Order: sequence, then C-alpha cells, then structure tokens
Amino acid sequence: QVQLAESGGGLVQSGGSLRLSCVASGRTSSNNAMGWFRQAPGKERKFVAAITWSFNNANAYYGDSVKGRFTMSRDSAKNTVYLQMNSLKVEDTAVYYCAASTKRTVEPSLYEYWGRGTQVTVAS
Repeated sequence: QVQLAESGGGLVQSGGSLRLSCVASGRTSSNNAMGWFRQAPGKERKFVAAITWSFNNANAYYGDSVKGRFTMSRDSAKNTVYLQMNSLKVEDTAVYYCAASTKRTVEPSLYEYWGRGTQVTVAS
C-alpha cells in the first residue's frame, strides 16, 4: 500500500502562484508514476500533470490547459512531488488530487493510489 498526503492548496488571486506538495509513504518502491489530477464541482476528474520514471529516465507530461503555466517536479529522495502553478486562472479552481501508479501512465483509471485532495481556489 501507498499513502499520499497533499498540501499547499489555498485561496489565491487570478495571476498568482501556488505550489502543491505530495508526500508518498509506504511501499513507494513499486511506483513508476505520480500524477496530479483535479476535479471542479459538478465536473469529472481531469489530468493535470504526471511524471513517469524508469531506472535512469523520467518524463513529465501536462494537460493542454496547464502547459506553460504548471511545472511538476519530483524529489525521489524525499518521495515527494511538487506542482508549481503560475499564472493561475479562475478556471483552475478545483480540488487537486495526487495519485501514484505502478504503471508508467497518465490515465487516471490506472492510478491505484490517491490522496484526499487539496482545495485550490482562484479568485477573480
């Protein structure tokens, strides 16, 4: 089992920045990807960003709506991933979930472990 704990959400003005963190604990050695997904009220959960890795390589992927504004990074020594969110827009308002997968994927249905989420609210 893997446990995930997100932090860093909050209220920010449009155009501002936030950095989310997600710490993984438990059987983290089985993971090959971690991702961020978000869900706005009344909408389905959507892909935001993910990092997949193998022994000597890592790749980052982004949803179209956040490319150029969000950056995901990983500190493997701390089992932590970050999501730096810049130039935030009102439409970025959502609950942001951290997830982990044993597969190298960005498909949310293939992520086995999920955090409880952290609220991000962007005010106009």
